[in-house]
Amino acid sequence: MREIVVFSGSAHRGLATAICEDLDVELSSVEMTRFSNDCLQAQLQTNCRQRDVYLVQPLCPPTQEHLMELLLMIDAARGASAERISAVIPYYSYARSDKKDASRLSVGGRLVADMLVAAGVDRVLTMTLHAPQVHAFFSVPVDHLTALGVLADHFLGQDLTDAVVVSPDFGNAKTAGQLARLLGVPVAAGSKKRLGDDQVVIDTIVGDVEGRRAIVLDDEIATGGSIVELLDRLAEQGCTEAAIACTHGLFVGKAIERLRGHPMVTEVVTTDTVPPPSGWPELRVLSVSGLFAQAIARSHAGESVSSMFDGVDPSLGPPQGRLFS
Repeated sequence: MREIVVFSGSAHRGLATAICEDLDVELSSVEMTRFSNDCLQAQLQTNCRQRDVYLVQPLCPPTQEHLMELLLMIDAARGASAERISAVIPYYSYARSDKKDASRLSVGGRLVADMLVAAGVDRVLTMTLHAPQVHAFFSVPVDHLTALGVLADHFLGQDLTDAVVVSPDFGNAKTAGQLARLLGVPVAAGSKKRLGDDQVVIDTIVGDVEGRRAIVLDDEIATGGSIVELLDRLAEQGCTEAAIACTHGLFVGKAIERLRGHPMVTEVVTTDTVPPPSGWPELRVLSVSGLFAQAIARSHAGESVSSMFDGVDPSLGPPQGRLFS
């Protein structure tokens, strides 16, 4: 592999540009053509022959449009004789479709993984999958990054007296526990039942939150329904205020309205795995471009990617000190 070549679809060119700046490589252009019958065609504008190609494209809304762009770019790179093709998918939205819990139900997370492999991808680089089993849906290597270190660094600069990390549900409690360990604070979790895409019920909070400041951690915030329900339960149990943190801040529907004006919310913190919403200057957006750039550099050089997170996520490597301090 002679050199790295990076392309980006239309989903998040800002992140792709930042990754390239960290790598000190130029972001190569893609000509995306839409025909009169609404079909798309992708043409890569840089030579890919025998090169290590990285295609940056989070699967954020409009998700199907961005997925099709990514598949076409993969196919174009394969046809251009790329040595290796890596899909850099900071936000893999179909990870939420991870199991068959009803009759005649599709498992979109596995299907999209199969589509990417069929198109010709050799490796996937992603961040904070909604469910860990989605990692196994891919028949090619997956480098699974975490933003916990970036989020922890943000809160470590604050007074954490009487703080508690709170997960909206038990499924995310392990990750919340890892952030609590990094911050040196206790952890709590909500008992959540999902009734629909934007309708949840949280029965109770497991853990002591009375008189404490909550740091609510979720992997993804879409409409904000789960967060508002959790905030109501926290207020009932004597929690004084709450900072909201997530990796993937979609903030669609009524999310901005729900969170921006909520009396308990002191700040909302997210990363730039997806483009941030406009018209919300108070939103704190932390960049993960450096993590993706380092992961790409290590992958290209044949070095360990999991060692980037030593001490951050025990499932990714032994505790020997964080990447960012």
